[in-house]
Amino acid sequence: MDDHPGQLSEYGSILLMGIIGIILVCATIGLAKFISPKHPNPIKQSTYECGEETVGTSWVQFNPRFYVIALIFLLFDVELIFVFPWATVFGNRDLIAADSRWGWFTLIEMAIFLGILIIGLVYVWRRGDLNWIKPIHQKPTIDVKIPFSVYDTLNNREYQIKDYRVAGVVTESTSEQKTTDTPKTSVGFKPRFKKT
Repeated sequence: MDDHPGQLSEYGSILLMGIIGIILVCATIGLAKFISPKHPNPIKQSTYECGEETVGTSWVQFNPRFYVIALIFLLFDVELIFVFPWATVFGNRDLIAADSRWGWFTLIEMAIFLGILIIGLVYVWRRGDLNWIKPIHQKPTIDVKIPFSVYDTLNNREYQIKDYRVAGVVTESTSEQKTTDTPKTSVGFKPRFKKT
């Protein structure tokens, strides 16, 4: 005989909830497929990208740093979620009272787990994968046949800066002429109301 018939009922309720969830999802998707109006046109079938029309091909170069940082975040985030159930079990007085070694075992186990996480974080940090921009200092290697003294001469020369306001000075007489030459605008339509 089975000593724990309650476990079967717990697994059965989980299975029943899963079946009901699958049925509800399939029913809503099927109902939407049968009820929804179908009037396809080029505007509805176009790609929707945050309210903007897509430009160019979808084969663009994507910076892999997005993936690296997302994977690092998921790695440490998901693994640290295991700390919470461990804390609830570790604080269970009944288990510790049954066997006093239980507390030390779980404490050492969690220390090893967190140690592996810390080693992984230090490794990723030392490699520079957490840095968003990795500067690579390289001197240009293209031979342009221009001596460096020409660049130095251009960079060290003092240039005269023109005052941009001098060219746009408007005298008062020209501004008065502009205002008098413009014809007065009138309203093209005046509503007329009949008195009754």
